[in-house]
Amino acid sequence: MPLSYGSALTEHRAVRERSGWFDVSHLGRFSWSGEGWDSALSRLLCNDHERIGAGQAQYTMILNSRGGVIDDLIIWKRTADEVTVMPNGVNHLRVMDAFSSAEPRADLLDLRPVTVSLAVQGPEAPSRVEALLGSVPRPFRVKRSTYRGEEVWVAGTGYTGERGVELVTDSQTAETLARDLTAGGAMPCGLASRDLLRLEAGLMLWGHDLNDDITPLEAGLDWTVRFNRDFVGRQALERSRKEGLRRSMVSFRMGDRRIPREGYALRAGGAAGAVTSGNFSPMLGVGIGMGYLSTPFDASSVEVEIRGRWVSAEVVEGAFYRRS
Repeated sequence: MPLSYGSALTEHRAVRERSGWFDVSHLGRFSWSGEGWDSALSRLLCNDHERIGAGQAQYTMILNSRGGVIDDLIIWKRTADEVTVMPNGVNHLRVMDAFSSAEPRADLLDLRPVTVSLAVQGPEAPSRVEALLGSVPRPFRVKRSTYRGEEVWVAGTGYTGERGVELVTDSQTAETLARDLTAGGAMPCGLASRDLLRLEAGLMLWGHDLNDDITPLEAGLDWTVRFNRDFVGRQALERSRKEGLRRSMVSFRMGDRRIPREGYALRAGGAAGAVTSGNFSPMLGVGIGMGYLSTPFDASSVEVEIRGRWVSAEVVEGAFYRRS
């Protein structure tokens, strides 16, 4: 995926106003099936996959024994006895290794070398895809479709805050799909616009807002953790719930166009921390960011150090931008 095919701001606008497609084949994907696949999945992931059935998707995480996030990922339950696991690209091999060594054993097939993944996003994305495939799944639903006689798996998921789908198919079919999507009005989009879109939507990025040392509770993602069964990292999370969190994620917007860059210092009274993601939001016309502050902190007194000056910021709950 290039940073952009032309202008990142033009690509960003296309997704917010119409539709765009991203080649996200760098992201991980492998299938997990066979005897014992479901119990191993329960042990490895902190969300409860049994809450979803065949034809559904779920956001979840794989944790280490300290409760830190090895990776945040999506699973697609394609059938009642097979799941597609979709980690971040940088963690693809690491997550596959964890699954390969899990007990009980199940069958793992690496899909990244033999498939392409496309994300079609934007208010017009469902109609663009429906025109080619005949139908599209609802949010967090998964279905098997065909395009020109070839198999395409489609899920109502994305990373932009807009309606849309993600597709997995073979490389030749994906190339034809991409050309037909472009001809139908969907704009090819790159990494720069994707990162800006996800930040406006309040979505975290592993390696920046999440890592091996940050827990889902500190990140404010406790809704992804189900304590109704045993999983790796559960004991550490239960201790932190009892003893209190060391730090908490805070999302904030500036009062002007100044950008809170990653690594900039944060403070709120006696609490201290740092920005983990920041950029200028074209939709809001101000700088926006995420970061962590030591706990407890006063949300009404958050400041960012920008070029040697402390600048006040307004705390935001949830997404920075939502479609009305």
